[in-house]
Amino acid sequence: MKIITHYSLLFTGLFPTLLSWNMPAKAQSLSGKIKEKRPNILWISTEDLSPHLGCYGDKIAQTPHLDRLAEQGMRFTRVFTTAAISAPCRAGIITGMYQTSIGCMHMRTTSYRRSVENPLAFTAVPPHYVKAFTEYLRTAGYYCTNNSKTDYQFATDPVPESIWDECSKTAHYKNRPDKNQPFFAVFNYTGTHESQNWDIDRVKTDPAKVKVPPYYPDTEIVRRNIAKMYDNVARLDSVVGVLLAELGKEGLAENTIVFFWGDHGDGLPRCKRWLYDSGLNIPLIIRWPGQLTPGSVNDEMISSIDFGPTVLSLAGVEIPAHMQGRPFLGARAAQPREYVFAARDRVDESYDMIRSVRSKDFLYIRNFYPNEPFTIWVPYLNRMPIMQEVMRLDAENKLNADQKKWMAERRPPEELYDVQKDPFQLHNLAEDPAYKDILLQMRSQLDKWTIETGDMGHVNESEMIEQMWPGGEQPVTDKPYFIVNAGEDRGSKNYRTGGTFSAPMTVSFYCPTQGASIVYTLETGDKPAWKLYNGPLPLSKGTHTIRIKAVRYGYKGSDEVTGQLVVK
Repeated sequence: MKIITHYSLLFTGLFPTLLSWNMPAKAQSLSGKIKEKRPNILWISTEDLSPHLGCYGDKIAQTPHLDRLAEQGMRFTRVFTTAAISAPCRAGIITGMYQTSIGCMHMRTTSYRRSVENPLAFTAVPPHYVKAFTEYLRTAGYYCTNNSKTDYQFATDPVPESIWDECSKTAHYKNRPDKNQPFFAVFNYTGTHESQNWDIDRVKTDPAKVKVPPYYPDTEIVRRNIAKMYDNVARLDSVVGVLLAELGKEGLAENTIVFFWGDHGDGLPRCKRWLYDSGLNIPLIIRWPGQLTPGSVNDEMISSIDFGPTVLSLAGVEIPAHMQGRPFLGARAAQPREYVFAARDRVDESYDMIRSVRSKDFLYIRNFYPNEPFTIWVPYLNRMPIMQEVMRLDAENKLNADQKKWMAERRPPEELYDVQKDPFQLHNLAEDPAYKDILLQMRSQLDKWTIETGDMGHVNESEMIEQMWPGGEQPVTDKPYFIVNAGEDRGSKNYRTGGTFSAPMTVSFYCPTQGASIVYTLETGDKPAWKLYNGPLPLSKGTHTIRIKAVRYGYKGSDEVTGQLVVK
């Protein structure tokens, strides 16, 4: 099999069908703004959560608000993330691209060589045309807010101002200056994160009532740890209730599409970080008043990289052809997926490489490090009470056969599971002759995906970083310029200080760095509202002080340029 490893050759053969999608009639004017009334879109996301909700049939979960949301909208049952850990997965969600295609697959970029002297904390540099999908929304006139998780791998906080109108713990759709402006707002809850399961001294959920998966030993510590997870889910539900009540109080519920989703599976061992359903299958509930049948269920295969393109589709915004995600709702909804793919690479300090492909009936996993133990050294994971309990019992040789499998000292090169008959993925069929044809089919799908998406996991990380940060130095975005269209100059010069010109006049901005986004503001002060530049600005007569700066994802942002343009 030929593996594409050169950074400039990543996207050959990517989804040519995207080019054939058509804009709906009367959807967009020349200015890029939708003529008809557009829906608001609210995302409520949470950390480390498998479908442990009452509406998914979990009788332990206390989730009345989420259950009601499912009664009012559509519940999706086969939604899978592209990674079983947050930062790589979120890089894929915000770009609509596989994290393996854009160099964001290692968890985390800031953990690279963390255990050595003078470690390098880098940010990934995606191909120059890759943008957060919110930039396309902003260009189309949406007010975009994020409260407040980012974790994109190609930027540390604060993230580039081109991505969000607001990105902070106070960001809110209520802050938009024009209350008639459509919004896309994200609220991310962190109370279900893995770290919130460490303290199991006090739990409200009855440990005796929880179900213990067969890959865990059934002990008091394990039960209390699972009970703590349910406590966190109950608190999440109350937060969701507040957000939905607030939306109704503002009179926005009927024209707002609500998404609820988790970033990957439970923050427990063999869930988070693993490419089994316990690590990749997440809840997704969407309420779209007047469009989705209340209480309906969708069983189609969906990938987390489909979320962004779906939002663009719902907003009436054209979807860039390079995006690998497929919209599953709205005017541009694509054909359902037959397969979803996922990847695991470096996990904090420790290298790994696993790839998976899943259909409705089977899960195929390829372990590229078969000589490694299943549980490579991950100090953060080892703080979990369940993990400590399993390690203790393993040392005492007290685990049964199913529990011992994921503590094994070696891995099978390939794993194949019948997910209908074996929902916990315990019985590997890769060497069963009866499943040879299925094995070959799933192998072929993974090989095809690897080539088509330019899987960068096949590139040594240090070599990838050298391409992104030559010599270990972060590249810097060039300072932008003002380009004037007035009687004195029709765009033949560039300016960084401004000048005096005659009306009528427009000003454009230019940055020499390929792929840079430019933001601007006419405000003074330390924390202005930065607007995303997407076309020439007409200037009226008078004096205009304009501040601009530029950023390329993964690069250091440019210095700010301030110009005074006088129009007479």
